[in-house]
Formats: sequence, C-alpha cells, structure tokens
Amino acid sequence: MRITLPSGTPAEIAHPPGPAARGLVLVPDIGGLRPLFDEMVARLAREQDWVVCAFDLWPGRDDLPTLQSRLEAARTLDDERVLADAVAAADATGVDPVGITGFCIGGMYTLKAAGTGRFARAASFYGMARIPDMWRSPTQGEPLEALASPNACPVLAIAGTDAGDAIGPGEALHRIGDVLEGPRIEQGPAGLPARAPVLGDRTRRRNAEFLVEILGRQRTQRLLVED
Repeated sequence: MRITLPSGTPAEIAHPPGPAARGLVLVPDIGGLRPLFDEMVARLAREQDWVVCAFDLWPGRDDLPTLQSRLEAARTLDDERVLADAVAAADATGVDPVGITGFCIGGMYTLKAAGTGRFARAASFYGMARIPDMWRSPTQGEPLEALASPNACPVLAIAGTDAGDAIGPGEALHRIGDVLEGPRIEQGPAGLPARAPVLGDRTRRRNAEFLVEILGRQRTQRLLVED
C-alpha cells in the first residue's frame, strides 16, 4: 500500500496477515522505489510477520529517468532528508522495535541510519563504508562517522572481499569492525560474490532475491530480532 511520509516522500508499506513481530525499513537501491521493492516489502511482511516499509530515495526527481543519471546525481542526495525519511518510515510501521536494511546505496544509508538511535538493528548489503569520490558533497556524511555515534545500533555488514571492489571491499569491513564495539568479522555464507554484482534488470531482481533469502536465514534473523 502506498503512503506518503510527512516530508511528502512516497513509501510502500505492508502488514503481515497476523500480529506483527516487529518492523523493518527497507532502503531501495539507486533505482529507487519501484515494483521490485513493492514485491519485496509484501514478501518480507508475509513471510517474516514484520511490518515493512520502503521509501523513495528520489522523491520528485522526474529529471533522473536513467540509472546513469542517478549515479551522477547521487552526490545531491541530502543525508538530513534521507535519514529523516528513514526514521519516518520506522514510525509509520507503528511497532517497535524496528530494524533497517538496504542494498548498495541503500546499504550505505543503512549504515548511516544505524547511527541515528532510532533502529534496533541494521543489516547492510554491499553498502559503501566510505563515500565514493564522485558522490562526495557537503550533504553526504561518511558512514563510518555515523557508526561511531554513541547511539549506533548493532550492524550486520555483508560486503565483497575483493580488495578491488570500490563498493564494499573487505578492507572496509574491517574499518567497520574498528568502529563498532565488540566487532565480529566472519566469513560470509558460501555462494556470495566477492564483488558487488553489476547492475542490470536481471541482476537487480537476483539481488532482491538474495537480500530476501539472507534476511530469512536464521543467523541474520537472530541479529535483526534479538532484544
């Protein structure tokens, strides 16, 4: 179901068929809110008994119709607005506690949102642990600085182990570990790519299936739901 956050940003929300165990905010990838994420929201709500809410990263930006245009415009995203929408999406679930997750740029904003103090748990999938050079701007803060906040919640970060991967190198995982108290750097599940997958219509759907699969795994759920 489409809703509008207080900022005017559109969001998709789904409720489970029975009582909700907790809430989850899903931050889309750079393609923004679209049917792929509507399906993910509905599936996670139905299968996990969570209230799930995803919000658009690009409200009102009809001038960015292509992936390339959004990659070039990512430096114009404003942390204050995006994180306020993440918190508003958490409030819209109407339940507590609430976790947050996202893929790629959504994973980067998941790391940033972990420092707001609003979320109980965060799971970042191939999220950038540092701002790519082409996206640096006065409105973009560093994810590691957010994670250093005393309000930061526990974080699960899944990233590539290829040192040449500019999106989420293994070295960045260890930087995250250096920031978080009591970090646990573990070998990822078998079958995860060493580099963040390239973008494409088929790959995006595979990425979505991958995120849903990982969120459904018992170990990941323990991190997201443990009180």
